[in-house]
Amino acid sequence: MASFKGQAAYSVDEKGRVAIPAKMRAVLKPEAKGTFTATRGFERCIFLYPLDRWEEIEMQMMKLNLYQREARNFVRQILRWAEEVTLDKQGRVVLPKVLMEFAGITDRALIIGALDHIEIWNPATFEQFVNEQPLDYETLAEKVMGV
Repeated sequence: MASFKGQAAYSVDEKGRVAIPAKMRAVLKPEAKGTFTATRGFERCIFLYPLDRWEEIEMQMMKLNLYQREARNFVRQILRWAEEVTLDKQGRVVLPKVLMEFAGITDRALIIGALDHIEIWNPATFEQFVNEQPLDYETLAEKVMGV
């Protein structure tokens, strides 16, 4: 199974358009129809889920017990920010203004592959996030992946 990986920095134009790297576009399945669902990510970034993957996530959410307050809150939070964006002929998407404001993205964006989705960050915010992590890469790898 192919996944989104790598990183690239791109400019964001005055209309909020940003290019999606060709190597990431190549991972899109035909079922995605060149469309992503953009939503609020964690740690002040934007998540882009291919349409086919987003449909799977919606199916998971439909199985949640909406009589539980936390489930209702999560569904509200993720869906209130969600908006479909489609690749144009130049391989760009228009980032929703409200999500750009949330992530602090203005004229530059760092695009990071994250397995089943793409993360879009303000480059300075991402650098600050990385620098604030309590564990170095090796310790983190051992803690998360170690047996």
